[in-house]
Amino acid sequence: MKQATSRSERAGERAITRYAALGDSFTAGTGDGAGAWPDELAATLGAANPALEYHNLGVIGASSAQVAEQLEAALALDPDFVTLVCGANDVLLSVRPNIARYESALAAMFARLRAAAPDTIVITATTPDPAQFLALRPRSRERVASGMRELNEVTRIVAARAGVLCLEFAEDPLAGERQNFAGDGYHASRDGNRRAAAAVASALRDHFGVRVASDGEPQ
Repeated sequence: MKQATSRSERAGERAITRYAALGDSFTAGTGDGAGAWPDELAATLGAANPALEYHNLGVIGASSAQVAEQLEAALALDPDFVTLVCGANDVLLSVRPNIARYESALAAMFARLRAAAPDTIVITATTPDPAQFLALRPRSRERVASGMRELNEVTRIVAARAGVLCLEFAEDPLAGERQNFAGDGYHASRDGNRRAAAAVASALRDHFGVRVASDGEPQ
């Protein structure tokens, strides 16, 4: 008699054993109680695979060039899954964002990952525009909004060229909801982090056949 299919089998057969998260404060978290979405994601992955090793290499305030400095440490961990989300600080911390420099940095990181770890799952994402919730003057608000649009378009293009899955955090219907942002209007709230983690978990399950705990419960 054929046994019933378990929830883990339905969700997929591939297990994540080593997860490395690269990025800025969106990845690292800010220590304000809101947590960080990779932490939420690691908890979900760990529920499906208790042997999971999780390493968050994100650094608060990091530019894309500084995130690139996290890459060799990540590769030394021999991860089978990497998230790499950056670029917002390239826009926010410069009056004249150099999107071409960001494009080069992101392309180089993806190329390095593909060359050194061709079987590793790599996921990136676009970044919601925080300008609407920041205390900015009109010209500064438009500069940030325009820079984020350019940044996200480049992220999509570079990811597609590298064969990296790019999740649309920026275009999500809830991306503009105030509840997804912390009190500073820029960093993610606990709700925002949970939604981001859930989106990545769904992508792992649906695109890569990874075992993912359902609703935060072990399978």
